[in-house]
Amino acid sequence: MKIAGSTALVTGANRGFGRHLAAELLSRGATVYAGARNPDTVDLPGVTPVRLDITDPASVAAAAELAGGVNLLVNNAGIDTATDLMEGDLNLVRLELETHYIGNLSMIRAFAPVIAGNGGGTILNVLSALSWVNFPRHGAYGAAKSAEWAMTNALRLQLAERGIRVAGLHVGYMDTDMAAAVTAPKSDPAAIARLGVDGIEADAYEIVTDDTSRQVQAGLAGGVAALYPQLP
Repeated sequence: MKIAGSTALVTGANRGFGRHLAAELLSRGATVYAGARNPDTVDLPGVTPVRLDITDPASVAAAAELAGGVNLLVNNAGIDTATDLMEGDLNLVRLELETHYIGNLSMIRAFAPVIAGNGGGTILNVLSALSWVNFPRHGAYGAAKSAEWAMTNALRLQLAERGIRVAGLHVGYMDTDMAAAVTAPKSDPAAIARLGVDGIEADAYEIVTDDTSRQVQAGLAGGVAALYPQLP
């Protein structure tokens, strides 16, 4: 995948990690559509703002019609409601799934024919270390990200025959508004964006960008005991 000369759409590109991804793609010579629920909040010079709510099928369809030249889709838009699976509002649990799983699946279903029609390309799903390990405070978020990871694996196989590479980016906490209340170490989102775009250009299927994600990935082979040593 060559970034220079490509046409990309980044969801949630008005702030945080999405804005850094859009800026990195733009700096490498891509044409960039910046998706946001309110396009007036997109303030990155050089991108084309697109009104996009990934949980609204009509909005997704309109974006696919508008951005017909796309050969790189970056599914970055997301939320973290900090909802506990046992005590939290089930409507917030549903919202997490509607966003990270159903919303991103809707984007892929809408844009896969576009990308295939443009000769193939790449879809990058921005995942999380919490798709591999989870904790009560982020129970709904982690469950939704796990579902998105499973979707990524399934579609990776299904879309390969159409010339579409489906990649996943795993990262721990980043220094963005979403993690503002987190006191643990946080990565620089601009640095993670560079690693993510490097991974796209290298045709990587799995882009593991920080020590947290690498440690969790290594722990998967150890099972529950390795991932949750606090359990009796």
